[in-house]
Amino acid sequence: MAAGRGALSRRGLIAALGAAGAGGAGAAVLAGAGGDGAAARADVVPFGGEHQAGVATDVQAHLHFAAFDVLATDREELAGLLRDWTRAARSLTAGLPVGEGGAVGGDPLAPPEDTGEALGLPAARLTLTLGVGPSLFDDRFGLAPRRPEALVDLPPFPGDALDPARCGGDLAVQACADDPQVAVHAVRTLSRLAAGRAAVRWAQLGYGRAATVDPRAPTPRNLFGFKDGTANVAGRDTAALAEHVWVAAQDAAAPEHAWMTGGTYLVARRIAMHVETWDRSSLAEQERVVGRTKGEGAPLGGRREHEDVDPAALPATSHVRLAHPSRHGGARMLRRGFNYTDGATALGRLDAGLFFLAYQRDVRRAFVPVQRALAADDALNEYLRHTGSGVWAVPPGVGADGWWGQRLLA
Repeated sequence: MAAGRGALSRRGLIAALGAAGAGGAGAAVLAGAGGDGAAARADVVPFGGEHQAGVATDVQAHLHFAAFDVLATDREELAGLLRDWTRAARSLTAGLPVGEGGAVGGDPLAPPEDTGEALGLPAARLTLTLGVGPSLFDDRFGLAPRRPEALVDLPPFPGDALDPARCGGDLAVQACADDPQVAVHAVRTLSRLAAGRAAVRWAQLGYGRAATVDPRAPTPRNLFGFKDGTANVAGRDTAALAEHVWVAAQDAAAPEHAWMTGGTYLVARRIAMHVETWDRSSLAEQERVVGRTKGEGAPLGGRREHEDVDPAALPATSHVRLAHPSRHGGARMLRRGFNYTDGATALGRLDAGLFFLAYQRDVRRAFVPVQRALAADDALNEYLRHTGSGVWAVPPGVGADGWWGQRLLA
């Protein structure tokens, strides 16, 4: 993807820094990339802050999600990995190559520090978001007392067809960007840095955002052709984020759990969609199953997408009725779903679906009760299978000198 007007590419940053040397001009270029200049407004999402980027951030066009098994044998080695990842993440999200030598400026007889496939590409609003899974709190690192009560292992749900090879992970990294190669380069870089300390357990590519956190943007459509995420939590709605997404101090009242204040919890589900079966269903049947019109996205019986939903007026087994917050104590989640297509199945059918990502303040009060209701009665279950799953605690953001997981491992 070519750099847009006002965007600053990696090649441009390297040239500017080379011309500026070690003086003030080089620092000014970096400051612009980090959050104050035109490049930041158009192309760079600041890495640091109160909360991790990639949660309430406007949803980008592409995803590379990876779950990792930790191979490190002690807490200091794990901390070293997360320090190295944080340094790399700061460079990657600013549109800079990784390492002092980058892809082409180091020792020609040694492997480059940066793999180089993102040279010349813009930062593409790359965000990198880290989560820590329940399995990290076993006896390897002495972290069991620091496991928050809300970091529960998800229970089995009726109809699950989970592949263990696509579930869990000690760590998870969500890379979102407006250029797919930028997202892939980021995860590739972190995987290289992790050698001997962590290894990829499973990964998923996604494209075509299937949710938006910006109510001013058109609601995207999933692979069934329906608008998805009409009532999503807005990324700029600070009150809704505080109520439904960010962990508050009272949630982490125990001193050993205070590291999660300002963080959130992520549930990821790989949901295979039987598109061939769906495509043979009548339009009327599709709309009854979803509970919305396919064109406008209005609740059945309504005229506009964003008008209030009366769940009682919808079919009893419709997806919208069963998932409505009024049925779950008002619980809501911030969703960042992406469509995926992974070729064809052994039966020659399209291997495609939704990679569901949902952030919430407490998994026990949001995802779990909603999914129980859907798994039991949702008419969509005829057309879906959940094949992958994971849950992670997403720590708060980091300061200028901080690193991912610092408060957990300190």
